[in-house]
Amino acid sequence: MIVIAILAVAAAATSVWRVHCLKKEIYAFEERVENALDDIISGKGYEEEAEHAKDSLWGRCSEKLWRVNRIWTQKEEANLREKKQMKELISDISHQTKTPVANIKLYLEFLQEEELTPRGREFAEHLEGQTKKIEFLLQSMVKMSRLETGIIQIRKQQRRLYETIAEAASQIVPSAAKKQIELSVDCEEETEVRHDRKWTEEAIFNVLDNAVKYTGQGGRIHIRVRCQEVFTKISVQDSGKGIAPDRQAQIFSRFYREPEVHDQSGIGIGLYLARRILELQDGYIEVRSQMGEGSEFCLYLPN
Repeated sequence: MIVIAILAVAAAATSVWRVHCLKKEIYAFEERVENALDDIISGKGYEEEAEHAKDSLWGRCSEKLWRVNRIWTQKEEANLREKKQMKELISDISHQTKTPVANIKLYLEFLQEEELTPRGREFAEHLEGQTKKIEFLLQSMVKMSRLETGIIQIRKQQRRLYETIAEAASQIVPSAAKKQIELSVDCEEETEVRHDRKWTEEAIFNVLDNAVKYTGQGGRIHIRVRCQEVFTKISVQDSGKGIAPDRQAQIFSRFYREPEVHDQSGIGIGLYLARRILELQDGYIEVRSQMGEGSEFCLYLPN
């Protein structure tokens, strides 16, 4: 009986020791995996540990981590090359188009000073309108490409939001006045939030421009700012045609345009740019709308 008891105690002790060793190995393995993932995430990279046998658990995991890191590194290098090529292409396009457009505008000014027939005057006005459209499209494409390739850097400062909104709204006053659209703003002048004034103004302008385009004669556009717990909310509400629920997820995509408004000027990147600008400032944009009941675009900037 004594021998049996001793053997039982020895077996129990051996089991406890094995469990202890197993836990120790598991903790060590967990630490290795965590450290390797931290190195990959931080950008330090990860080198395969050749001294470990390939048939061991850590050896197999180490090899897979090394492969994943190589794939990610190669993709990152390819992305950097593409961004560099895109940057050069954008610079070239911007440079190559500035001179022809400037020359066309100059020749138009000379032409308008000449004695023209009523028909000639009409053609000159059409040509001027088309030139402005080309200039707008080129500028929009360059802005979009620069944002996507990271050429443009967002620089946030604590500034009064009222001034940014006022500057954006002033740019759409002429087009709103042509359609007799009532434009109103409800924003405390002392409201401040960290934002890049230039690009936030661009985002607000794009939303307002969209509202003017799709709001009918004699409609309304109301801008309201409210400070919430985490975000400052800029609401742009219009009395336009509204957006069908099944299309609301698409309107922030590049080049998307509503099927019913292809006669309107534009190429469908205004809302896309607004979304990207807000995302680069850790904010976001959403829309609430029903067909025939207008739309409300809500722009959020972190406090």
